[in-house]
Amino acid sequence: MHVGTVISTASTPSTEKFHFVLTENGEIKKGQFVAVRSEEGNIIARVADVIRVNPYFERAESVREFERSGKSLTELFPSDRWEYRVGEAVPLGVYNTSGELQRSFVPPSPGEKVFLAGKEELFNFFGFDEHGLFLGEVLHHNVEVKLNLTRLLQKHLAILAMSGAGKSYLTSVLVEELLERKENFGKIGIVLIDTHGEYIGFAEDERYMHNTFVVEGKDFKIGVPSLSPQFFAEFIPQMSAVQRRELTKLLAHLHEERRERPFDLNDLLEMLENDKIIKKSDTRSILYTYLSELNATGLFGYYDNPSLDKLTRPGQLTIIDISDLTSQKEKQIIVSYIGRRLFEARRIERIPPVLFVIEEAHNYAPESVKREAAISRGIIEKIAREGRKFHLSLCLISQRPINLSTTALSQCNTHIILRVTNPYDLEHIGKTSEGITRDVLKTISSLQVGEALVVGEAVNYPLFFKVRKRKSKKTERGISLEEAAKRFMEKLNSISRDAKAFM
Repeated sequence: MHVGTVISTASTPSTEKFHFVLTENGEIKKGQFVAVRSEEGNIIARVADVIRVNPYFERAESVREFERSGKSLTELFPSDRWEYRVGEAVPLGVYNTSGELQRSFVPPSPGEKVFLAGKEELFNFFGFDEHGLFLGEVLHHNVEVKLNLTRLLQKHLAILAMSGAGKSYLTSVLVEELLERKENFGKIGIVLIDTHGEYIGFAEDERYMHNTFVVEGKDFKIGVPSLSPQFFAEFIPQMSAVQRRELTKLLAHLHEERRERPFDLNDLLEMLENDKIIKKSDTRSILYTYLSELNATGLFGYYDNPSLDKLTRPGQLTIIDISDLTSQKEKQIIVSYIGRRLFEARRIERIPPVLFVIEEAHNYAPESVKREAAISRGIIEKIAREGRKFHLSLCLISQRPINLSTTALSQCNTHIILRVTNPYDLEHIGKTSEGITRDVLKTISSLQVGEALVVGEAVNYPLFFKVRKRKSKKTERGISLEEAAKRFMEKLNSISRDAKAFM
């Protein structure tokens, strides 16, 4: 569709932007994509803005004087015939004469016709995959956003947005695509840390319940016999080298004594209390305090629950619902343990390729926080740095990217960003997300719920899209404020009626 013609201004057309005057019937919106010929080939550009122009209204003093006379310009002159629209477009890339996609080094010439980019043209331009994950449609274009699995996840993904902008909704759509993926295109395991119980609906939905496995935080157990001194050091970051050395000796002695019989932290504490191996009483006393604090969490037992085999299966969603836990330390211990087990198991290919999804990631890998308050940060950063070599992928979801570990976030080569209004978070996103220009950054704060920007490895160029409608059942925990208030009043009235009936 022909929508306009390139015009010449004082500074355009250039390789960075060009302007075009729209045809009388041309319809174009900010954020749409257009195509125009150049000496190199066919340029694809994003419409950064649309401006309305009318020469009759250029001089403020003239308009004011006419208004004072009691008559408007539109009554005296054919001003409506002189109104036109000008589009400002940013060249993204060019298909050269050989059909190869490259950067644009030559601007289009004034007078060149501008066309609305076609569906197939955009599908190929952004590097979509016909067998990819269908997440939505390109804004203002009827083009499906289908992202290649490897490009999206192998080098990690970050989903960033303010509260209520649709992070969990988008994540649910992503999970649906992974669960419905055909085996001949590759199915991976999904382990999801559900901080607020927002994904339990998958276990209640007939379409997904057969391949969804839920573990509640109160039932999660870490088998002490399988714990190495390194695990204990992660759970107790303040442990000194001397204390770690003595604990190693104690564990070896307990393994030797128990042989095939399992043991838990109570057994370890009993041995420590009666120990003659650790000679220094202060070391023994400090270790006893550390291990007692761990034991008080209730997370440690004879065996792992769930076992690693149950945790990771191809095409299975495992939800670790820790919404019933109030202690942030306990939540971090769980994330740390799962992350370490997944990393070690993938390193020796004991389990299938896995996507490790962490909701509220800034709480588990916080930036500029002491190790004692960031137990799980170390393993998250390790997976971020090395996980892609072993096909262990991270998906970090956060509403406060500025508080999320820079090391972890910088290793996420694809960012999907929904609405963000906090200026500090926006500035941080601009610095950590490659390819985001100033006009794109400004648009992020005005996105509607369900609209998102994807930038990075998964697409050839930054792209705004509308998230598709989810298929899975929404959990009841995600009800509206009005509904919560009504349900509470109904409950209150029911109690009152029962009390009156009893009396």
